[in-house]
Amino acid sequence: MIYQSDAITLERHDGGILEMRFDLAGESVNKFNQLTVQCLTAALDALDQEKDVKGLLVTSGKGVFIVGADITEFTSLFGSAAEDIAGFTAENNGNFNRLASLPFPTVAVINGFAMGGGLEICLACDFRVMSTAAKVGLPETKLGILPGWGGTVRLPRIIGVDEAVMWMATGKDHSANAALKAGAVDAVAAPEQLKEVALATLGQAMEGKLNYEKRRTAKHSPLPLNDTEAMMSFFTIKAGVAQQAGKNYPAPMKVVDVIEKARGMGLEDALKVEAEGFAELATTDVAAAMVGLFLNDQLLSKVAKSWEKKAEKKVERAAVLGAGIMGGGIAYQSALKGVPIKMKDINQAGIDLGLSEANKLLAKRVSRGRMTADKMGAVLNSIDPQLSYDGFKDVDIVVEAVVENPKVKHAVLTETEKEIREDAILASNTSTISIDFLAEALQRPENFCGMHFFNPVHAMPLVEVIRGEKTSDEAVARTVAYANRMGKKAVVVNNCPGFLVNRVLFPYFDGFSKLVRDGADFQAIDKVMEKWGWPMGPAYLTDVVGIDTGVHAGGVMAEGFPDRMELDFKTATEIMFDNDRLGQKNGKGFYAYVNDKRGKPKKTVDETTYELIAPHVAERQEFSREDIIARMMLPMCTELARCLEEGIVGSAAEADLALLYGIGFPPFRGGVFRWMDTVGLKHIAEQSEKFASLGKTYELTDGMQAMLADGKTYY
Repeated sequence: MIYQSDAITLERHDGGILEMRFDLAGESVNKFNQLTVQCLTAALDALDQEKDVKGLLVTSGKGVFIVGADITEFTSLFGSAAEDIAGFTAENNGNFNRLASLPFPTVAVINGFAMGGGLEICLACDFRVMSTAAKVGLPETKLGILPGWGGTVRLPRIIGVDEAVMWMATGKDHSANAALKAGAVDAVAAPEQLKEVALATLGQAMEGKLNYEKRRTAKHSPLPLNDTEAMMSFFTIKAGVAQQAGKNYPAPMKVVDVIEKARGMGLEDALKVEAEGFAELATTDVAAAMVGLFLNDQLLSKVAKSWEKKAEKKVERAAVLGAGIMGGGIAYQSALKGVPIKMKDINQAGIDLGLSEANKLLAKRVSRGRMTADKMGAVLNSIDPQLSYDGFKDVDIVVEAVVENPKVKHAVLTETEKEIREDAILASNTSTISIDFLAEALQRPENFCGMHFFNPVHAMPLVEVIRGEKTSDEAVARTVAYANRMGKKAVVVNNCPGFLVNRVLFPYFDGFSKLVRDGADFQAIDKVMEKWGWPMGPAYLTDVVGIDTGVHAGGVMAEGFPDRMELDFKTATEIMFDNDRLGQKNGKGFYAYVNDKRGKPKKTVDETTYELIAPHVAERQEFSREDIIARMMLPMCTELARCLEEGIVGSAAEADLALLYGIGFPPFRGGVFRWMDTVGLKHIAEQSEKFASLGKTYELTDGMQAMLADGKTYY
């Protein structure tokens, strides 16, 4: 053994071949943390002392290659000076440059995921051999930054500018065949043949049959584009990236700018341009927000897995009550992820609708090449439609998804409990009805909880698992385990009106109602909030959710929290409902809807809306963008703070992700709590004082006031 540490070993094989193996102690994956970077420096120092070396293999001792930088260490850079951030990238850039300049050929053996810095070290090697089970990518733009260890320099010089920009701007990972086709790797092999193919590749380079020096020259040289070619190429690339990324995500465009600026430079100067771009992005609020979301997501997964470990019994078979669109969506998702499911309804029409929904979603996967027809058939066969409770004694969990009516749910849950095993879990997919109220009719309330899916089930990641007063840990654990099996993001919350997401969403809608009452144009509000980052404005969102659904849920919230959610005026949403304008479901709401060529409802302006609300609102006036944002967001901020202070949700991280995954809160803002940290509680307090006359939803909570006094933040 030439060198050995807790992150890297260096050993000699026959024929003058050395192997540098990454194997980070105490971790399930390899990553570039400070220890790994320091060990790489030491390993290269040891390598420099060796004689008669003819070639080097760079390998992994784990099931993955290297997943990238340790993001937990990166967060300390936020707020740092550009020089400090440049120092973060400098040492490992020096390592990669040393690796790229060794006096013998090098081959990266990519056995599993090679992401970010993991791929960048591969790009520094002369050749790359990739397992068919592996994936590679540069996902840094998804974190609001760009590759900082030579990715923007080496990748365009290996696979061309257009392809390299696509890889980095989207941040997607790529299969072995896709990487081979792009030219990012030189050979692909089955896992059991990977080492053999890598050794053969290295042998050919050592014998001079593969010209590694020519490759190095290309990676150290300017891009092979003349001025005219560069002008045309980058003009087209910029237009495409700008359209895809949008104004709120600067990283993809910065990638293009960095590559363009460095196109005529050699490696060293180009790396300096990359470092400047990296430092510029790393100081933005967007980077802090996106990295924060990444870490929050890791925390959420950790919490969900810890719940799953507590489950005494696995969920192997499931059932859903109530077919239709929602039931069909739940059945589809369960079957797709390998959990056979019974789909029960009281009439054949419901069964047909549920099967049609599942079939439609599966057919779409087949048409897009994401599933074979045989696999589609197998998934459909694992959905068992029925009009009776036959076989329900065999299921581990039952999800009730019937109409949102307390009496109906009570009856269905009571009936179902008699048809299932005593240890089976019964869960209600309710969006508004109290779990404690629904549990009143049950003999085993400890085996009952809420499992609130968001519509459409296949597209929305979030599942709220709602603990009632009598819900056991086992019920929560097994329900979270089922959500995990379904590929969903489970957030455990305590029971209250609206649970977490709807409880926080409706004060936001109340802010909208008060703005319209005071003379704001609902279209102007939509435009401001969409530009702020929401996927759709409040009027449009109400139409999509369903105005009847919104009015019903609003009534539940007003009854649950009358001191702040009971309004003393007729809202524009109620006016739409009274006039049978239910939104997209019947083609008219705040907007009118006609289907486009693809059959999707397209929003159009409908002057009737203005005529209907005119007698109930103030004379039309313009509101500033800042005032619209404040009046919309403050109620959401204060209500979410109450939920955290009351223990409805376990942490700021879980709360922020629930709104991201449940209602599409703008990712580049990092979540409500992250946004409040960014703008500062002092600013929030000033806006609260400005709009205090609008009611209690605009008042800071006791906890917020205490944090403001102590200078504390949520993160």
